[in-house]
Amino acid sequence: MSLPYAILTALLEKPSSGLELTRRFDKSIGYFWSATHQQIYRELGKLEAAGLIRALPAAQPARGQKKEFEVLPSGRAALTAWAAEPQDPKPPRDALLLRMRAAAVVGHVGLDEELRRHLDLHRRQLAEYTAIEERDFRSADAPGDRLRRLVLRAGIDLETFWITWLTSALAEVAEMTEPAETAEATDAEGGGGAENAGGAGSTRDTAGQDDA
Repeated sequence: MSLPYAILTALLEKPSSGLELTRRFDKSIGYFWSATHQQIYRELGKLEAAGLIRALPAAQPARGQKKEFEVLPSGRAALTAWAAEPQDPKPPRDALLLRMRAAAVVGHVGLDEELRRHLDLHRRQLAEYTAIEERDFRSADAPGDRLRRLVLRAGIDLETFWITWLTSALAEVAEMTEPAETAEATDAEGGGGAENAGGAGSTRDTAGQDDA
C-alpha cells in the first residue's frame, strides 16, 4: 500500500498535523493518490507506532492543540528503500469505460450526456493543472522542483488525452445516433405520404361513384 509512503513524503517536505496533511492531499498529492481524512489519521497512528514518525513537542502545551508530526531517520530510510523498488504499472479501473462496454450490449441512451459531463470535468482539471504550473513552476531549476513538475506534467498530459478522446467519442456516438433519427424521420414522412395517397384515392373513388 502506497499511502504510508505518500504521508512520509509529505511530512519530509513539511512537518504537519493530520488536518494540514488532509488539506495538502486535497491540493497536491491527492491529484494522483487520494485519501480520506480518516485514512490519513489511521496511517499516522500506524507510522508513529512503528517508530517512523514522531509528534513534535509543543512549544506551549494547550488543550485541544493539534499534534504536528515529523519523519524520523528510520522513516526516511523506509521511504528511500521504497522509492528505489521497482513499481509495475497498474491496470486502469475506469467506470466510464466499463459503462461504454455495457452500452455496447444494452444501448447507448444517455451516454452522450455522460461523455459531455466527463469532458467538462477534464477541461476544468486541465485548467487547474496549467494554473498550478504557471504559478508554482515558472522556473523549476532545483532537482526536487523539476521532479514535482514532471509529476504535474503527467497530470496535464493525461487530462489532454482524456479531452481528445472524449471529443472523439462524442463524435462517434453522434454518428451512431444520427442514422436512427434519420430513419425514424423517413418512416414518418413515408407513412404520412401513404396516408395522403390513400386519402386521395378514396376521394377519387367516391367521386367516381357519385358520377356513376
